[in-house]
Amino acid sequence: MSQKNEEGKRSARERLQAQREKEQARARRGRQAIVAGAVLVVLAIAGGITAWVMSSGSGGSSSDNETALPKQASGGDRPAVPVGAPNAPATLTVWEDFRCPACQQFETGFRPVIHELQDQGRLKSEYHLVTIIDGNAGGKGSLNAANAALCAQDAGRFRDYHDVLYANQPPEQEDKFADKKVLLQLAGKVKGLTTPAFTACVNDGRYDAFVRRSNDAFARSGYRGTPTVLLNGKDLSKVKGGRMTPADLKQMVLDAAKGKQPGTGAPSAPASPGHGASSGHGASRGHHASPAASAAPGTGAGAAPGSGTHATHGAMAPPSS
Repeated sequence: MSQKNEEGKRSARERLQAQREKEQARARRGRQAIVAGAVLVVLAIAGGITAWVMSSGSGGSSSDNETALPKQASGGDRPAVPVGAPNAPATLTVWEDFRCPACQQFETGFRPVIHELQDQGRLKSEYHLVTIIDGNAGGKGSLNAANAALCAQDAGRFRDYHDVLYANQPPEQEDKFADKKVLLQLAGKVKGLTTPAFTACVNDGRYDAFVRRSNDAFARSGYRGTPTVLLNGKDLSKVKGGRMTPADLKQMVLDAAKGKQPGTGAPSAPASPGHGASSGHGASRGHHASPAASAAPGTGAGAAPGSGTHATHGAMAPPSS
């Protein structure tokens, strides 16, 4: 009898433990599906499917230090960083988060074509920096990395440092970019960037308010994920079912530039070796500005292959292997 009682108690404990595990799993799924009233968006891309949750970002107010504006960047309600010749015939608008794995996937796959078109004067890019993962997962890596990239813009090295950050992106849950020493170490990979002025800018968080305002603009935009990419106002996540390839993007830019002269000049310093030439660093508006070159109503330029999965992140297809 005693043995039966013991077995009954054990069975009850096991059932209770199983129920608790089910409830915990359900709660985890709920937290992942809804963060601060966010909307879950799934973006199918050629390289697979990525999905994240949108939240309001890293917190804080965009009213602090709101007059701090990086060189050649646009301010206002949709702050952005420009890359490429200001008068290029096509505009790519990109909303990105430096901690976003899908953004890294997009950058890795499309970077060569984007650089080529920028350097030929056929494409200018406007980058809007957001802090979605800081809001979703906690931390300050999105904010600190974006501020450091804007400090690099002051030195005419935004594109180079932007690419270094994505090439060295830590796993999403490891908030290494929150450590400003890591950001300064990575700056050593960009020729001429590590200077007292850059170091002070990074350590002071000079452009934190600029980044927060950009994130606020994303929250108001109606877009649901990063990367959100627009070409001349056309959301690339809606082209070919979100299964864009670098070759597709190149053809779209060439078609848009048909009969038009390539842009010349760039507001920023030329790219460092290996990154292309004269039109490599400037552009008319920039990161996290409104998405639209021939813009959607009330927006700027751009479009992204993926309307995002980290707001949820989205991404364009990587090159097919």
